[in-house]
Amino acid sequence: MSTSSINSTTGTATQPVSIASNSSADAAGGSVIDVSSLVSQLVAATQAPQEALISNQTQAVTTQISSLGTLKSALSTFQSSLSALDTPDAFGAQTANTSNQSVFTATANAGAPVGTYAVTVSQLAQAEQLLSGSFTGDGTAAIGTGTLQLSLGSTSFTVDVGSSDDSLDGIASAINSAAGNPGITATVLQGSGNTAYLLLSSSLTGAANTITVTETDSSGALSALTYSSASPGSYTQQSQAQDASYSIAGVAATSPSNTISNALPGVTLDLTGTTATGTSATLSVSTDTATIESNVSAFVSAYNTLAGTFSSLGGYDSSTDTAGPMMGSALLSSIESQVQNALYSVVDTGSSTYNSLASVGIMANSDGTLSLDEGTLSNALATNFTAVSGLFSGASGVATTLNTAITQALSSNGSIASTSQTLDDQETALTQQSNQLSQQMAALSASLTQQYSSLNTLLSSLQTTSAYLTQAFATLPLVQGVPNA
Repeated sequence: MSTSSINSTTGTATQPVSIASNSSADAAGGSVIDVSSLVSQLVAATQAPQEALISNQTQAVTTQISSLGTLKSALSTFQSSLSALDTPDAFGAQTANTSNQSVFTATANAGAPVGTYAVTVSQLAQAEQLLSGSFTGDGTAAIGTGTLQLSLGSTSFTVDVGSSDDSLDGIASAINSAAGNPGITATVLQGSGNTAYLLLSSSLTGAANTITVTETDSSGALSALTYSSASPGSYTQQSQAQDASYSIAGVAATSPSNTISNALPGVTLDLTGTTATGTSATLSVSTDTATIESNVSAFVSAYNTLAGTFSSLGGYDSSTDTAGPMMGSALLSSIESQVQNALYSVVDTGSSTYNSLASVGIMANSDGTLSLDEGTLSNALATNFTAVSGLFSGASGVATTLNTAITQALSSNGSIASTSQTLDDQETALTQQSNQLSQQMAALSASLTQQYSSLNTLLSSLQTTSAYLTQAFATLPLVQGVPNA
C-alpha cells in the first residue's frame, strides 16, 4: 500500500514508492518487500555455482561410464572372433569331397583322417513297402471288425477296428493314428473296376525293419489284411527291407541306414546310389584351409573395428579440435598396449619363417589397422600348416594370448570392473551431494523467508507510522506571520 505526504516547501502531496506488494505483511499496513522473489533470487545465487559444479562432475562421470561400456562391448565383440583361432581344434577343420555325388556325398569333422579312399556301394538300404490285394468298393465298404497287431522290426502296436472304422479308409486312419506306431504309414489306393488297395510303407530302412500284420482275435474278419514274410497272404512286396552294402578302402560293411557315420572317424557318408561292378568312387578328406583363411580374415576385420573404438575413445580429432572421452586414460592405454604387444609379438612356432603375423601376410597400416595378404596366408598354410596353427593357437600364440588378456580385463576382478566400480561410487557420491544441496537450499529458503518476512512486517509498520505522522503534521494550524518553511 502507498502513502501520501505534504511537501514542506511546495505544500503539495507526494507519493512514496512501494517496494513490493506481498500478502505477508498486509495486516501491518502493506508489504514493503517482495519476500518470495527476494528469497528465490538469493537462494538461486547461492545454489547455482555449487549446482553447476556437481552437474559438470556428474556429466563427466556419466561420460566415462558410457565410454567404459563402449570399450567392454568392443572387446567382447573382438574376443568372439578369437574362438575360431585360439585352440588347436580350431585348426582341425576338415573337408570331405566325392568324385561321384550320384554314389555318395560326404562331410568331415575336426580330426578326420586326411587321405584318399576308394568307396564302392553295391546296395542301398531300403524300407519295406507292402501292397494288399484288391478290396471291392472305393475304400468305404465295410470289411469287418476285430483287432490287428502290427510290428515294425522289434516294435509292435495294436489297432482296434470297430464298427465306425471297419472300412479300408477307417483301418488306414486307425493305423496312422495308433499310439506306439514306430513308423508304418497306411495309404488307400484306388484301382480300376471299383477296387481299392491298402499300401503299408515303413519309414525305417534296414533288413531288420520288416512289417508284420496279424489278427489277434478269433473272428477272422480281418484275415485278409494279415501279412508275414512266411505267410504273405494277398500282399505283394513292393520294396524289400534291406541293409546298405558298401566298402571303404576295400573294407566291406553293411548298414541299416544310407547315412554312415561310424566307418571312418569324423566322416559321414550319405549313400545316394551304387557303383558299377569293378568300379569305385573316390572320397578325399583334407584340411579345410578355406574356412581357416575366412576365420583369419574375420579376425583382421574384428581387430580393425576394435582399433577404431580405441581411436574414438582415446584419440584426438584435430579437424574438430575434440578429444576422445578416454583420452589419457591409463586403463585404455594399458589394454591397447596389451593387445598390440600380442599382435606384434614373435611366437615360438618351431619355424623361423612363420613366427609372426607379418610372416603370414597380416601387416600393420599407418593408421593402426591391419591388412591381410590372402596369397601370403594361403601359401603359409600350404607350406607349414603346423607353424601357422601354432602362431595363433599355441600356448603363447597370438589368439591365445589375446583371449587370455581380454578375459582377465573383462573379469569380475579385472581392471575394467575395478574402474567401473570407482565410477559408480563417484556417481553415487555426486547424487548424494546433489540431494544434500537441495536440502541445504530448502533450509536456507525457509530461514531467509522467516527473516525477510519479519523485516517486511517491521518496515510495513514503520511505513504506517510514517504515514500517520505525515498526516498529523499536515493538519497542524499555521502560526500567523510565519511562512511555511
